Amino acid sequence: MPFASLTPYREKPIPTPASARGYRALPILFDGPRNSEPLVRAVDYGLAGRNYYASSRNPPYYGAVPGALDDIVMREGVAMKLVAINSKLEKADLELFLFDGWRPQAVQIYFHDVWLPAEIKRRKPGISDADLIAEVETYWSAPTIDANGPSPHATGGAIDLTIRWRNGDQLWMGSLFDDASPLAHTPRFETHVAEFSFSDDEARANRRLLYWLMVEAGFASNPTEWWHFSYGDQMWAQLLGKPEAFYAGAAYAERPTPES
Repeated sequence: MPFASLTPYREKPIPTPASARGYRALPILFDGPRNSEPLVRAVDYGLAGRNYYASSRNPPYYGAVPGALDDIVMREGVAMKLVAINSKLEKADLELFLFDGWRPQAVQIYFHDVWLPAEIKRRKPGISDADLIAEVETYWSAPTIDANGPSPHATGGAIDLTIRWRNGDQLWMGSLFDDASPLAHTPRFETHVAEFSFSDDEARANRRLLYWLMVEAGFASNPTEWWHFSYGDQMWAQLLGKPEAFYAGAAYAERPTPES
């Protein structure tokens, strides 16, 4: 059975992650050849997905986010790595499914400055301003115009994704995409599995599968978000102990919609 070929990935524990703290202090190789890679559309590489923030079927938001792209775009080198991962998954009738890639500053600003602060204040009415900022930035990187410290998604090197049956349902990963609790931490089910829970067992196996496929391809896993992987950005460099990043912030011109 082809799915059995993935068993080694599903049975290999996710290790205790390194810390991503302070990643924006790492240097970026601005003049390196990889920083000249263009931003490309996922659809042009046969990669399935739907921009989570451009849809209204996107709990817990249930509405399109101002400035969100219809396309999912990323650096060319990232797209090529995802295509290679898909070639492994297709034998088991599986494929990657993308939620987000390169992200406009408008989306980052909306979540960092508007939506998440309001949600936290709703849940914690007495929270101080300092504690509010700290909690927001536990889940959302601060938007910045500092070329030396771009948000990971602003580089085109960060990608949010899961695995699904080809043209079908997503595999169970144990939480919503964009869950803002420890339930979303990548190794959560390595230490928190309910006794005799098929749901937890499946979530652990599927997170392992996604993790090891991406890590083998050269990506780094965000420790607090099972869906977020980086390649070439400062978070990637920090998590993998690299001396520098090779993707800086990038700009993307959205293609006009063809006239019918």
